[in-house]
Amino acid sequence: MPSSERKDGGTFLQSVPPSSAAFANASWADVAPWYAELAATPLDNGRVESWLATWSRIEELVTEAAAVAMISYTGDTADAKKKADHLRFATEILPNVEEQSVALARRLLATGWTRPDFETTRRRFHTAHEIFREANVPIFADLEERASIYHETTGQMTATWDGEQVPLPHLAPHLKNPDHAVRERAFHAVTGPYMAHQETLAGLFDQMIALRQRAARNAGFPDYHAFAFAEKCRFDYTAEDCVRFHGAVEQVVVPVVRRMRERRARMLGVRVANLRPWDLAVDPRLRPPVRPFTTGDELGTKAARVFAHLDPVLGANFETMRTEELLDLESRMGKAPGGYCQTLSSRGRPFIFMNAVGVMDDVMTLLHEAGHAFHTFAAHPQPFIWQRHPGSEGAELASMSMELLALPHLATPGELLTDEQLRFARLEHLEDMLTSLLHIATVDAFQFWIYTSGQGHDAEARDAAWLALRQRFDPGVDWSGLTRERIARWYRQIHIFVYPLYYIEYGIAQLGAIQVWRRSLTDPSGALASYRAALALGGTRSLPELYRTAGAQLVFDPSRMASLVRFVEEAMIELRGE
Repeated sequence: MPSSERKDGGTFLQSVPPSSAAFANASWADVAPWYAELAATPLDNGRVESWLATWSRIEELVTEAAAVAMISYTGDTADAKKKADHLRFATEILPNVEEQSVALARRLLATGWTRPDFETTRRRFHTAHEIFREANVPIFADLEERASIYHETTGQMTATWDGEQVPLPHLAPHLKNPDHAVRERAFHAVTGPYMAHQETLAGLFDQMIALRQRAARNAGFPDYHAFAFAEKCRFDYTAEDCVRFHGAVEQVVVPVVRRMRERRARMLGVRVANLRPWDLAVDPRLRPPVRPFTTGDELGTKAARVFAHLDPVLGANFETMRTEELLDLESRMGKAPGGYCQTLSSRGRPFIFMNAVGVMDDVMTLLHEAGHAFHTFAAHPQPFIWQRHPGSEGAELASMSMELLALPHLATPGELLTDEQLRFARLEHLEDMLTSLLHIATVDAFQFWIYTSGQGHDAEARDAAWLALRQRFDPGVDWSGLTRERIARWYRQIHIFVYPLYYIEYGIAQLGAIQVWRRSLTDPSGALASYRAALALGGTRSLPELYRTAGAQLVFDPSRMASLVRFVEEAMIELRGE
């Protein structure tokens, strides 16, 4: 590793840069001296906390520079320089940072230093130390490169619509068109590019599976699923709990969704057995889709007023994002698919990335990502970077709860919806919540099968396993003649490729969010205060403690899941006026 001595005779830690811009064009050789000096600094005479603060600050700056590069690349996947900048961080700098951070964590653990608000972080450090293997550094760098290939491949996908090439997200409004033929055409236009690229994406995934399984074995695990449970620090639930979750969804939620779809078919005037996949997003009353906004700027402006109406602090947070240009909301050619909220750790600011095209689903996506953003604002005062993120289960509780807390405010005069539109939007969202639990169970069970069955390396077996799980969890839809289209759905799921084993968190958080929302109906100020208190804790408490602070608990069993699903069903009946 390069020396920590600067050319001017000083030391690196005496001149920590004021912003992440100092690392924007850095190579690992530029970053390494900071870690070398941290590694050489004595940890005696009460120096641990100041050393830890300096280490935290370096991590803030480097990870923010990496985040800026990633945001730039996903916003324009066709730009070769942006791709190179992103890959420099993802495949060169960050893997080396992780290696050095494990070594620094080992030093900290050896001192025995701790304090109550650092215990969760200390436990994570111990796990990272236990599973780290130097041989895995290049493997995870290789996986990052393959992830960029997925981004680039899917980001360049387009479809021909009325003689024009458009990005796939632009077809979302047509899936809600009252005209059956238009919906069907849009469905095929969305799925077609994934079918055309299926062989390429399957080959890419073959490589990713092999690399992940090798990394797991290097670390002493039987498979990547077991490795991922440790890597994600899932201390408070097990793989067996996830299997229980799948079974509970099948037992409790599948029958409810089947009834929902039977009702939809009757309203659409089709036989129950003939409800097609392009009939699932349209208003069953066949009214034109609501277009709550036209541009990304309009969505941002109106959303700011919605959040201000919900809570002045949250409104101010979102207004900060608008004024500091931390929103990239509109879909465009070359932009990576999906949406995310990325933390800029040095500034304590979030960045929201979306592919909005003017439909109600975009509004819900923004509410979701704003929940993550508010988490960033609330947790940033925690002293060290590692104390600010609670893990995905806690992060998704923040986002899914925000969907439910903010939704009633969308009809604030002059904002996004009329009162009648809001009533339907709330009903649609509750239906989507239940349907999403089916998809979450499918994706998590699919990934469990991929990494534990011994057949995950076989592309044909993967597709067959996906179909079997869809048959188990996706009732009441006629997929006859659409086998390839049904298979293509998992190729569209970015998590399976880029964020493996990240999906059960959505289900855990959705059930937690229902509990937060249920309280808000009788005690809105108390529910919001508890929600914000949980966000402010960041990652300084265990997952069950964070959920308790928010007013929720972890749910994996059929009995408690059934209670929550009944509550949602009753709310849907009330909204329908039945």
